[in-house]
Amino acid sequence: MKHLSSLNKYFWKYRLRFSAGILFVFISNYFNVLSPQVTGFVIDYVQKKLNLSGYKPKTKPVEYDGLVNHFVSYAEGINGIGKVVALCGITILFFALFRGFFLFLMRQTLIVMSRFIEYDQKNEIFSHYQRLDTTFYKKNSTGDLMNRIAEDVSRVRMYTGPAIMYLANLIAVISLSVFFMVKRSPVLTLYILIPLPLLAIAIYIVNNTINKKSEKIQESLSGLTANAQESFSGIRVIKSFVQESTMLGFFSAKADEYKKNALSLAKVEAVYFPSITLLIGISTLLAIMVGGIFYINGKHDIGLDTIVEFVMYVNMLTFPVSAIGLTASMIQRASASQKRIDEFLMREPDLKNKSGPVQTAIQGNITFVNTDFTYQNTGIRAIKNFNLSIKKGDKIAIIGRTGSGKSTIAQLLLRMHDVSSGRIEMEGVDIRDLDIFKLRNEICYVPQDIFLFSDTIAGNIGFGVKAATSAEIKQAARQASVDTEISGFSAGYNTVIGERGVSLSGGQKQRISIARALIKKAGVIIFDDCLSAVDAKTESEIIGRLNEYLDGKTAIIITHRIFSLINFDKIVVIDDGSIVEEGTHDELLTRNGYYSELYNRQQSGTGTETAGTDN
Repeated sequence: MKHLSSLNKYFWKYRLRFSAGILFVFISNYFNVLSPQVTGFVIDYVQKKLNLSGYKPKTKPVEYDGLVNHFVSYAEGINGIGKVVALCGITILFFALFRGFFLFLMRQTLIVMSRFIEYDQKNEIFSHYQRLDTTFYKKNSTGDLMNRIAEDVSRVRMYTGPAIMYLANLIAVISLSVFFMVKRSPVLTLYILIPLPLLAIAIYIVNNTINKKSEKIQESLSGLTANAQESFSGIRVIKSFVQESTMLGFFSAKADEYKKNALSLAKVEAVYFPSITLLIGISTLLAIMVGGIFYINGKHDIGLDTIVEFVMYVNMLTFPVSAIGLTASMIQRASASQKRIDEFLMREPDLKNKSGPVQTAIQGNITFVNTDFTYQNTGIRAIKNFNLSIKKGDKIAIIGRTGSGKSTIAQLLLRMHDVSSGRIEMEGVDIRDLDIFKLRNEICYVPQDIFLFSDTIAGNIGFGVKAATSAEIKQAARQASVDTEISGFSAGYNTVIGERGVSLSGGQKQRISIARALIKKAGVIIFDDCLSAVDAKTESEIIGRLNEYLDGKTAIIITHRIFSLINFDKIVVIDDGSIVEEGTHDELLTRNGYYSELYNRQQSGTGTETAGTDN
């Protein structure tokens, strides 16, 4: 329950709706509890007027509600039993209509409020997800993240809406009913309320069980969602390796775990709800039995009208009290879900802006000073004592084998991770002292792993620029040598490319990703092995256009191949996270090291020097 306190900020935000909703709950139930009093009056009135056998006049006037007292005074002045009975029936009908009207208002305030809270909470969670760094996403599965923002938030909404409404209704019905029952006959009320302590004990015991089982259900549902998400994303791999049955087996195992936990909870609830109904039934029997004994013996001024009133009150309590189990289940499930949500909301990103970050224009002067970096999740030391100086306008190639740490350098420059030791400076300022969002906004980055959104091609290219014009999008596409192919699509730049660009070839996805970076027109450009899926002719065309685009900009080209059409100011060869060679193309060839070996392999691969690949 303590985890639900984090929702109080939303109740305060929508306090007017919340307060109005609670008020409407009490007003609707107020009209509800008036009906037994009118019914009791008309029964007593008919008995008295017809002088029925066994009728005993009251020793003292019955204390009804003030509104009912006014009605009784008016009804007793009417001649004719039929007219009074008809008037009572019409009055009860109007009470029901008034109750229904305020029930409508109650739902329009409390339930609508819960939808607003659901909207706000999903936005808060999504916004917080975006603040968290890449290490967080490496440690948590996408399925679990999706489950918390979808399923868990939905369960919390059941607390902020229906559970609050049922709880308020329960309090209103019990308080009003018990008040008028005590007012009418304290002794009979005491007998009827005898089962309530047993009810309280049952609720306490079952609630703890429901809470524990709800947490297990949510955990197993997260595993099930994660398994399904991975299967859908990797469907091509699954089909190519003919592993459909194997993946179905994994999913079935997760589904069985979820089914087992869900059935376990259902069994608890299956015992709980009938037990509540039984206790309510016992109260009804007590009202008839004890009330009947008092009536027969002429004690406590109890007549048929009193018994009927009490039976109606008990029946009114049937649904609210039986809903205690449902409400308790909603609250416990919501508490378990909110606990899971809070686990992420309370997690602060490892990478944050310092208070009062240094404001400086990023022009492209970059320095690595004794930089070391170790991945927390694997313990792999990816960068070791890395020192490199890059001046504004330099064209730098970083070459190395797979796993040598090339991509890590790009990640560190974008401050996706912070260095373990040493520092990285831009314009002489440690990047940890710069505004992290301004830093990333001043860098064009084409990642090694291409990701495109389920949007139009134009939307993907203009993703990083606010209000990108059609001319800017087409210009970026031309620079990336993909404009001709886009124009050949039936919908052109308005073509929706599907999830992760599934409808495009690997080369098309890479070039659209390049265009997305080029449209930013930043002073620092980082290409991380982004031309691996294009042919030699297209690569030559792209590099030719890039030479013009890169003029005056700082460019870092990360690759495992040698590009001969770009005149690099410096080529850095790294291995196992350290610089092993550094110099110009000609200087490195004379050293007969890794670079020379790679160059000779590319030359022998084709015998001629092809554009950018030397294959």
